[in-house]
Amino acid sequence: MLVKVKVCLAGLGLLVSAGLSPLAQAEKWQPLLDSELSQWRTYLGFPNPQTSVSGLKRAESGEYQEPVGYDRDEWNVFSISTESGEPVLRISGEIYGGIFTEREFENYHLRLQVKWGEKKWPPRENLPLDTGILYHGTGEHGVDYWRAWPLSQEFQIVEQGVDGLTGDWWKIAYSQIDIRCAYDDEDDIHRYSPEVPLKTFGGNDGPITCRASHNNEKPTGEWNTLELISYQGDSLHIVNGEVVMALSGSAYPTDSGTKPLTRGQIVLQSEAGEVYFRRIELKSIDSLDESYRHYFH
Repeated sequence: MLVKVKVCLAGLGLLVSAGLSPLAQAEKWQPLLDSELSQWRTYLGFPNPQTSVSGLKRAESGEYQEPVGYDRDEWNVFSISTESGEPVLRISGEIYGGIFTEREFENYHLRLQVKWGEKKWPPRENLPLDTGILYHGTGEHGVDYWRAWPLSQEFQIVEQGVDGLTGDWWKIAYSQIDIRCAYDDEDDIHRYSPEVPLKTFGGNDGPITCRASHNNEKPTGEWNTLELISYQGDSLHIVNGEVVMALSGSAYPTDSGTKPLTRGQIVLQSEAGEVYFRRIELKSIDSLDESYRHYFH
């Protein structure tokens, strides 16, 4: 017994000497962003007619008839700079599309910071700045309404609650999910309300969006901390430390029935507005923290 105790204490000493507790070792965050974007790929959809792109077919109207596609970005829609020694990702928004992780993830806690730029592009030049975190991205990109993104669930990021709230959910392609959302006649929207029964959103015929419970975004120009927790088909949208939506049963319909959608790429959207991301990190989880379980009663 004495030998075992000494071995355990020795192991603990190694962890302490490294500045890490055993718990911290088990929950180590993995940085996803570096100066080379080494863990990411890109997809760009159909450019606006004002954007000059060589090699793509155009209609007589000037509209592009094919997408830019994968891993082509001479317009620097996605670019990296360094601020105070850390990488910052700029997404110009000029062409709809996304930058997505090479790896697929399942059962994780994602954390990042985001703030708005200033530039806007058609068709949103007179609308609030807009982007989003797409999770469980699966299959080919460009299969959604905007022909820019893969089948996935969206954690919406939108400027200052004017045209939605950061933390809203949107259906991407034919994804579906269950949310406790109540219909608000005054706003003509569904809004997350943890007291009401679950309702299926998305899929073939469900509502395509649900508004977050409240606006917890910081003023434009400040960094916001967003967290996405995903575990066995359940997810939480967290804005600056506050849960604004809980979602369950991530799935998608097929001809042979509904299938789970619990694993996939993480995609950051390019959506006609300039936005910056930094401190993108992720850790795997093997359970949902006790403090969050009441959201899934």
